[in-house]
Amino acid sequence: MDLLAIFAGCTAKPLLLEEPMAKHTSFRIGGPADVLAQPVDEAELAALLKRAAEHAVPVTLIGNGSNLLVRDKGIRGLVIKLSNSFSDMKALGNELTFGSGISLAMASKKAASLSLSGLEFAVGIPGTIGGAVYMNAGAYDGEMAKVVTSVRVMDREGKISELKASELAFAYRHTALQNSGLIVTSVTCVLQPDEADAIAAKMADFSQRRISKQPLELPSAGSMFKRPPGYFAGTLIDQTGLKGYTVGGAQVSTKHAGFVVNVGGATAQDVLQLISDVQSKVFAAHGVRLEPEVLVLGEE
Repeated sequence: MDLLAIFAGCTAKPLLLEEPMAKHTSFRIGGPADVLAQPVDEAELAALLKRAAEHAVPVTLIGNGSNLLVRDKGIRGLVIKLSNSFSDMKALGNELTFGSGISLAMASKKAASLSLSGLEFAVGIPGTIGGAVYMNAGAYDGEMAKVVTSVRVMDREGKISELKASELAFAYRHTALQNSGLIVTSVTCVLQPDEADAIAAKMADFSQRRISKQPLELPSAGSMFKRPPGYFAGTLIDQTGLKGYTVGGAQVSTKHAGFVVNVGGATAQDVLQLISDVQSKVFAAHGVRLEPEVLVLGEE
C-alpha cells in the first residue's frame, strides 16, 4: 500500500515515512511509524481521517508523546501527531478554550497571565492538554476533572461534536474518551480569579518540588505506575529494594522509584520486561498489583 500517495495533499506539513517514534516520545524509545502526519487544523485532520477510512488504514493519535511507550517494531498505518499546531487559546472571562495540542505548561502559564487559578498543578506535567484530558492527568491534588467543562471532539469520519464534562466519566487516570475513537481538538476550562502573586508562588512551589524529586535529567514517560489504593507505587517499589534495578538500558530511577528511565539505548522490550519484573517482585513482597499508567502502543 502506497501510504504517501494515499495521504498526499491532506496536510500542509510533509508526511514522514518510516519515521522513528523515538523522536516523538519523551522516553526516546520506539520503532518506526509507517507514515507520520502533523495536521495544522481541524480541516487537515478531518481530511487525513477520511482518507484513512476510505483505504482501511489504521490510525494512531499522539500528542507530545510524554506518556507513551512505543514498541520496538513501531506502529503500522498512519500516526497523527497533534502537538504544536493545535495550540491556540481563546478567553471569555474566566472561561479558557485551548487547542488540544498546547502543552500543559503553556496552558498553565497563559491562565496565570490572566490571573486565573486552577491550572497551577499542570505547570510541571509534560504533554498536551488534549492528552491530559484523555487520561485525566493530575498532580498536587489537582486534576483535569476539576477544571474541564467541555471538550470538542472529532470522530474517525471527521465529524465534530461537543461533550460536556458530565459525559466524560472522569475517574482516576481515566475518562470515557479512552477506547472511544474520539479525538480531542479543543478543551474548555472554567478557572477562578486570584491574585497573580499567589498563582505564581504556587506554580514556583510545584515546579521546584518536581525538579527536586523527579529524574528530569533522563528520558522517561513520567510516573510508570498508577497509584494503588492505599499506597504509593514509588514507595512500594523502593521498599522492595528495586531502586536502580536495571534491564538493558531501562532502569528504575535511583531518584524516584516511581519512574523508569532510559539510561541509554533502552528498547521497549527492556522497559516491558522491567515493568513485569517490578510487578511480580512488588506483588510477592506486598501483595499489591501495580498497574502501568503509561500507554503502550505499536506492533508486538
